[in-house]
Amino acid sequence: MELGYWLSSEEHPPNGLVANARAAEEAGFSYAVISDHFHPWVDAQGQSPFVWSVLGGIAHATERLTIGTGVTCPMIRIHPAIVAHAAATTAAMLQGRFFLGVGTGENLNEHVTGAKWPTPDERLEMLEEAVEVMRELWQGGYQTHRGKHYTVEQARLYTLPDEPPPIVVAAAQEQAAQLAGRIGDGYMNVAPEAEIVKLYESAGGGGAKYGKVTGCLAESRDEAKRLAHERWPNNALGGSLSQELALPRDFQAAAQTVRPDDVAESIVLGNDPDEWVEKIGEFEEAGFTHVALHDLNRDQRPFVRFAKEEIAPRL
Repeated sequence: MELGYWLSSEEHPPNGLVANARAAEEAGFSYAVISDHFHPWVDAQGQSPFVWSVLGGIAHATERLTIGTGVTCPMIRIHPAIVAHAAATTAAMLQGRFFLGVGTGENLNEHVTGAKWPTPDERLEMLEEAVEVMRELWQGGYQTHRGKHYTVEQARLYTLPDEPPPIVVAAAQEQAAQLAGRIGDGYMNVAPEAEIVKLYESAGGGGAKYGKVTGCLAESRDEAKRLAHERWPNNALGGSLSQELALPRDFQAAAQTVRPDDVAESIVLGNDPDEWVEKIGEFEEAGFTHVALHDLNRDQRPFVRFAKEEIAPRL
C-alpha cells in the first residue's frame, strides 16, 4: 500500500496548498492528490483556487512528489482540448510526476457557464469522448476531432511532456467502473468498495487503484467530531446529491439533516493512529494500491507530523 496526501482545494488557499505539498514531500509521502473545484462543498470550507495555477507552484516547490488531480471534469466547464493543454504543460513541468485524474463531475462546479447538466449516462459518454480528444492532442501534430459532443479544429499542442500523463478515471458506480477499466490507466474511488474494484479489473483495468481516507486530527474525539460536522458535513450526504446540487448553500441546506454522529460514521476522528490504519486497511482489503490521507484542520503541520511519526510506521 502506497501512502499519499490529499490536498484539499476546498479548504486551503493556493499558497497554503503549495506549502502543504512541500511539507508532504519532506515527510516522506510519495504522492499527493489535489481536488479540482470551482466551488467548495459548503461555505465553511471557504476556498477553491484554480488547480492548474496551484500545480505550477507545486512543480517548483517539490522535487520528488508525484501529484494528480482528484478529479478534473474535462467535459463541460472546460473543453477537453483546454484540459489537454493544461495537463500537458503541467506534466512537462513535473517531468514524469503528474497524472490526470478525471471524472464526470458535479453540477456544483460545472453549471457555472450556464450549460445544461447532463444525465449520468450522457456524462459517461461525454467523458469517454473527452479522454479520446485529450489523447489525440497528446500525440502531437495538428489534430481535428468532430465527435458527438466535442469539436476540435486543427489544434496542435507545441509543449508536450516526454510521455503523456496517465489518466486515472474516478468511478463509484458500475457503469463508470467499466468505463474506467476500458479507457483508464488507473482507477480512483473515495469508498473502499471491493465489488466496484472487481468491475474495473474485469473490464480490463490493471493500473493503480487510488483511495482516500478523510479524518480530523484533534486532542479529543468530541472536538474532532465538532470540526468535521462544521467543515465536511457533505461526506454524510448519500445518494446522488453530490452530483446534482448546484450551490454550496444547497449542500449546506441538505446538511441540516446531518448529525455529528452521521459524520462520525465515515470520518476518522481524534488522534488514535490505529483508527487511521484500520480505515486504510479497508481500502487494502478492497484491492486498492494507493490511499491518500485527508485531514480537515486548517493547519496541516500537526497532521503531517502525525502521519509521518504515528501512521506510516504502523503500515
